[in-house]
Amino acid sequence: ADAKALAANFERLLVLRCLRPGKVVPAVQEFISSTIGRKYIDPPTFDLGGSFEDSRCYSPLVFVLSPGADPMTELLNLAERLGMGRRLVSVSLGQGQGPIAENAIAEAVDKGHWVCLQNCHLAESWMATLEKLTEDITEDNTHRDFRLWLTSMPSGSFPVSILQNGVKMTIEPPKGMRSSLLGSYASIDAEWLEACAKPGPFKKLVFGLCFFHATVRERCKFGPLGWNIPYEFSAPDLHISMDQLRLFVDESGQPEGEAEHDSGARELPFEALRYLTGECNHG
Repeated sequence: ADAKALAANFERLLVLRCLRPGKVVPAVQEFISSTIGRKYIDPPTFDLGGSFEDSRCYSPLVFVLSPGADPMTELLNLAERLGMGRRLVSVSLGQGQGPIAENAIAEAVDKGHWVCLQNCHLAESWMATLEKLTEDITEDNTHRDFRLWLTSMPSGSFPVSILQNGVKMTIEPPKGMRSSLLGSYASIDAEWLEACAKPGPFKKLVFGLCFFHATVRERCKFGPLGWNIPYEFSAPDLHISMDQLRLFVDESGQPEGEAEHDSGARELPFEALRYLTGECNHG
């Protein structure tokens, strides 16, 4: 006890590194949290709007994908909020998709549309063409509303110049229930919640749904003890469940002003919701 009281925090880390290397990572996290704050060890929630604000028409926006990550839901929501929903062209790269993507970029540069090229790592032979296309995009010859969005797994064939000149983003898998819940809440539009016919009960049900989704993702880490078949549950699984929940709540017959626990709330088809969410979307 006397030695612990005399030793500095960092010195204890050095001793721990010699005696118990497996305990160094949590000890370093505790050291950082107590020294400069926990915000430096908790990954921030994904902020696509902030990344868009940092971009320019001549700088591509690159999603570096990780297993289970799907940024398309957030991108589509952002496009709708900014009035670009009908001006977003999405092309999934693969065999024979290169000319289609090239034509889409050429048209979007002139008209100020958005182009999203998905899975660039699957089109290695076309990456040289993509690099040349991005080099020809300058502020002088490009509509100011134009944006080029790219998604790719880490790949050695991805052009380095695009990474250097673009805005790079990644969606890290959430670590722990808190991070998963914060990430789910950050992807929900407040106006969408309030637009529900019964916003009070709906918000409580959305909380339960987000908590269930976070629990399922955490249980996946336990392998066969957590889930029979490994599967990376992602944001689309949650959003599909929320859309279905919203549909049922809107169609429920709860009268206005009636208490949330009265008979009107029981008109929700919970058995159907449990089946859709638990068996179909998260089964």
